[in-house]
Amino acid sequence: MLRLVAACSANPLDPAWLVDVLGLAASARTPFKRLSGGQQQRLALACAVVGRPELVFLDEPTAGLDPQARRLVWDLVAALRRDGVAVLLTTHLMEEAEALADRVVIVDHGAVVAAGTPAELTSGGGGQELRFRARTGMDVDALAKALPAGYRAAETTAGRYVVQGRIDPHVLSAITGWCAGQGALADDVQVARRSLEDVFLDLTGRELRS
Repeated sequence: MLRLVAACSANPLDPAWLVDVLGLAASARTPFKRLSGGQQQRLALACAVVGRPELVFLDEPTAGLDPQARRLVWDLVAALRRDGVAVLLTTHLMEEAEALADRVVIVDHGAVVAAGTPAELTSGGGGQELRFRARTGMDVDALAKALPAGYRAAETTAGRYVVQGRIDPHVLSAITGWCAGQGALADDVQVARRSLEDVFLDLTGRELRS
């Protein structure tokens, strides 16, 4: 099937290379209807790119794939980008968008609600958070008031706290100092940038969609 599609192009990619890259070599002689859903999906992707297109539209290319197959598809998309192919990708997997995209557009109910590079989107609105453990039930409102305007604090689960905002050495010192003033030790302190999924949920809401 892949050789047939390749024959329709003047300068196709090597079908054998694509079969190998997408982990289909062991199934090369299997009838299409006997391939698994994931194998059929990877074959469809191979057929889409074997003709060396300049522009590729990929709609949820890894939906339903296991983690190993997803990584194979990501590697292929990365190879296309390195070869100068323009890739327009739609996905609900924010990890996928963050790993592959140069520019991300978030659409909610048919309207663009944010656009930019993954770094720009995840650094907006403070862009970082600090997580730590301490005794249960501390006054997070008082903690937020001890920090510069715009910072938010919450106890996500018993004894686990998060402070959202741009974390710098002064803010870190203020948080640990406030805990010390409460007679509590801030333990397991971790600073992390918001993920693209965090941004997506903040913009589109966290309730289930019908």
